[in-house]
Amino acid sequence: MTSYAPASEQEAAAIVAQAAGRSEPLRLIGGGTKAAFGRPPQDEATLSATGLTGITLYEPAEMVVAARAGTPLAEVEALLAERGQMLPFEPMDHRPLLGSTGEPTFGAVAAANNSGPRRINAGAARDSLIGVRFVNGRGQPIKSGGRVMKNVTGLDLVKLMAGSWGTLGLLTEVTFKVLPVQEQVTTLVLPSLDDATAVEALAAALGSPFELTGAAHLPGGVGGGEARTLMRVEGFSKSVDYRLGELRRLLRRYGAAHTVADEASTALWRAVRDATPLAEPREAAIWRISTAPTRGPAVTAAIGAERAARWFYDWGGGLIWLATDPADDAGAAVIRAAVKAAGSGHATLVRASETLRAAVPVFEPLPEPLMRITAGIKAAHDPAGIFNPGRMYAGV
Repeated sequence: MTSYAPASEQEAAAIVAQAAGRSEPLRLIGGGTKAAFGRPPQDEATLSATGLTGITLYEPAEMVVAARAGTPLAEVEALLAERGQMLPFEPMDHRPLLGSTGEPTFGAVAAANNSGPRRINAGAARDSLIGVRFVNGRGQPIKSGGRVMKNVTGLDLVKLMAGSWGTLGLLTEVTFKVLPVQEQVTTLVLPSLDDATAVEALAAALGSPFELTGAAHLPGGVGGGEARTLMRVEGFSKSVDYRLGELRRLLRRYGAAHTVADEASTALWRAVRDATPLAEPREAAIWRISTAPTRGPAVTAAIGAERAARWFYDWGGGLIWLATDPADDAGAAVIRAAVKAAGSGHATLVRASETLRAAVPVFEPLPEPLMRITAGIKAAHDPAGIFNPGRMYAGV
């Protein structure tokens, strides 16, 4: 298979234009850590962003950072840490779950709209993305946004590229807003709650004025030991101590809480972020389910009544990570029926064999009107259909 690794945006544009002219399907990749995410590739060549590296803008006072798409994410995070800053949305590292190697890249964070536990407080990656440069399917370099966003049209194009999984264009540079690292980070833990009670407690905490930056529940046996309901509080030390005290009083009917701080707290949220409690056994199929937070326990109860599964909750119950046997359709029909019964949401098959990902819709099937819009957007940006064909939806 042919592999292209352009060293500049201009070189990338020329490669894409030539590929479009001969209708050569391209698999767009960064560090390859999420290569097994999505439907199996239907390509003839790879187009890698790994040659597009380097931080192009960092303004600590303006809290803005930009880098070329192939820049290792760790390099950007290290630079931010030196100045006491961070990416607000806590991007997931897919390597523990997918068993992949390589280095996550900065552009892939935007392409996947990669957002972790802090999303409930700081928003998704899409919400912090304020500028992109990319090459469209005609081989044209496109710039939208920058260090500030001043118009709705530009904002829409930037947000459209977030979560497009390389199906609309090759990102060459991305710009994010950043936030200061917090002085103190402490996790309040309520032990031994069942799922419904835990989500009720998380809802009470999230509805209070005491500002959580993480809200998760690990049922008993998931991640080891008894059930744990986790609430993360960040900020200046005096503020954190006050809010923890108030949360203890607010939640006292749910039992005696204890706190976890420093590296132990960081490790807890890293595990939640990367879904490592479900990483083993490796043969299990992994689903990522989004629903209304208060409906999370009902969704898992409906699934658990039909097939063996293990799960945990993030985002106050609104994000469910679920592992189940890959037999049959890996539970696709059961899972999506449970989500539909909850009234809203979607389910994404994150980990499964290539055969299963070819047979089962990986992303939530779209209603026909939305599929027409999706196909129209794809055709407008990539008229020859060469970028990651079929990765999100068959035939698109």
